[in-house]
Amino acid sequence: MIRFAFTVLGVLMASAVLAAPKPCEELKAEIEAKIQARGVTSYTLEIVPNNEVHDQNMVVGSCDGGTRKIIYQKNDR
Repeated sequence: MIRFAFTVLGVLMASAVLAAPKPCEELKAEIEAKIQARGVTSYTLEIVPNNEVHDQNMVVGSCDGGTRKIIYQKNDR
């Protein structure tokens, strides 16, 4: 019974860590790495408050507990 209780406690603690909000700079760096891995060279990633998002199609991430968004724009040459 004690093993079961420890297992349940461990699962609950692990799920809380996984659900923790990610800092914006960390998420932006991860997104940049994925974009660069696809060979895109001319783009802009910007962290903005939710109320400054004008086009939801540009949003590629949400951070700081959902209070800010990361928007992506491909720059044409």
